[in-house]
Amino acid sequence: MTKLATVAVGAGGSATIDFTNIPQTYTDLVVKVSARSTASQASNGFLFDIRPNGSSANMTRRSVYGNGSATASSTGTEGYNMVLNPSDYTASTFSNTDIYIPNYTSSNYKSISTDTVSENNATTVLTLLGALLWSNTSAITSITLTPLGGNFVQHSTATLYGIRNMARAAGNSVKATGGNISFDGTYVVHTFTSSGTFTPTAELTDVDYLIVAGGGGGGTGDASGRSGGGGGAGGLRSTVTATGGGSPLESAISLSPNINYAVVVGGGGSPGASGGNSAFSTQFSTGGGGGGEGGNAGLSGGSGGGPSAGLTGRSASSGTAGQGYASGNTILSPQNNYISAGGGGAGAVGGNGTTGGIGGAGGAGVQVGITGSLRWYAAGGGGGVGQFAGATTNGSTNGIGGVGGFTNPSNTAATAGAQSTGSGGGGGNSNTDSRPPAAGAGGSGVVIIRYKA
Repeated sequence: MTKLATVAVGAGGSATIDFTNIPQTYTDLVVKVSARSTASQASNGFLFDIRPNGSSANMTRRSVYGNGSATASSTGTEGYNMVLNPSDYTASTFSNTDIYIPNYTSSNYKSISTDTVSENNATTVLTLLGALLWSNTSAITSITLTPLGGNFVQHSTATLYGIRNMARAAGNSVKATGGNISFDGTYVVHTFTSSGTFTPTAELTDVDYLIVAGGGGGGTGDASGRSGGGGGAGGLRSTVTATGGGSPLESAISLSPNINYAVVVGGGGSPGASGGNSAFSTQFSTGGGGGGEGGNAGLSGGSGGGPSAGLTGRSASSGTAGQGYASGNTILSPQNNYISAGGGGAGAVGGNGTTGGIGGAGGAGVQVGITGSLRWYAAGGGGGVGQFAGATTNGSTNGIGGVGGFTNPSNTAATAGAQSTGSGGGGGNSNTDSRPPAAGAGGSGVVIIRYKA
């Protein structure tokens, strides 16, 4: 939203709030109103209307409203579809209203939606949802807000915003189709959270990408007290520098116009299974390895899945060079046969199963700013803790990797890796003593493509 104008009512009040000479270069309009009337509720000081181009003609409305104890609806042929605090409400309280007007420049009839609520510093307030139709084909060039009774009091305020669709916001900068498109003023960004097709409409050079595969699922615990290893993060490849470690920087690519480039987004692995590969054009990342189960090692992948605790120590599972790190390992000790290792992440190896009841931490993820702001991706899942009482952690500083199941202070199930981050799921607890053995699934991957506007 771009702020176009603000009207603040001055001393003495005002019969209307007016926006004139509205630019015709936006797609939609939004008006946000904080207001109060000089009239009482009995004198109709509790409603106000909207008049496009200064006219209340050709307007129909439908309202649904409630006051905390009852609801009702009504229809009419006017624009009085918004709540206003009347003079007999608590002093210095104001109503709040959002008005949305899509396609205000079109030659079709104009629809208007309203969402409004009074404020009386009491248990009962009036809230109203409204739909309006202005049966006029003219573009909206001005808006007038008018109370049904009385005037707007001093300090009543309304702000008009314009909203552009992507084509207008970026002008001719959008040079491809596919994914969810955003524009940060420098780059056009196409984000794929599911598989699709990226099709340039012009030749593109220096195209950046982030390809994150699906995270591996954590291993499931069993009845012998053996917990599951944490799932490995999906492989991560990026042409944009990752903060906090991570894979070597890839080289930007060039793409030809009118060619459909396949985009594959890998799904997160189910418990014990590896995540799916992600790909863009000829570039791909490997799914994260599934966490080990039944005292066995985890699976190798983009980042390695953590081994399950057992009667023998298990070595780490490897990650893929340039995409992610290995898992932790388990080493036999008097208590370690219940404590599993964490899966590897894009930023670091997974933590080892240790003594003291602490499951191995998932390997840390990394931050990448390809969307215009730093976001976390590809953390490993934490290892589970079995029959021995203890707790687990995950190594992601922001919690996108799944947490392993643990027994103390409560019997807690593992959690899944965050979706669209490629993070591993947490390893499951054992199912002795009614503990929850379920492991966390891996988080799905993501593919992000950007080019300069």
